[in-house]
Amino acid sequence: MVFNPEFFSSDTEDRQVNQLLKYLQNQPPEILAHIAKSASPEIKDIISRNVQGLVGVLPTEGFNVQIATDRENMAGMLASAMMTGYFLRQMEQRMQLDKRFSGAVSFTAPSSNEPNPTSSVEESTEESGY
Repeated sequence: MVFNPEFFSSDTEDRQVNQLLKYLQNQPPEILAHIAKSASPEIKDIISRNVQGLVGVLPTEGFNVQIATDRENMAGMLASAMMTGYFLRQMEQRMQLDKRFSGAVSFTAPSSNEPNPTSSVEESTEESGY
């Protein structure tokens, strides 16, 4: 996966100031390239399948598929792919933490019989008035 730092130099004068965009614009290209390369092959595969599903999939043999769209729809599709990537990366990190702490991958949510680790925190903050 390659990162294009010129992505951030687009015309944004008609939009509100985006603090995250400003932060990214101030990062060295090496850091952004390193982060872009950190996507695992599994994440790349899922995003590729997602984009193929959005634009339609035809076998590459015998077809010369061309897709036309407007700027807004293309931006929406790319945003969807990016959000999918962020979500998948978070889930991948969660899976890695599950593996480290439990020794195995858990593919199910905790059962209703198991205590909810956030419920005691919520209860204690309610009691203290925060």
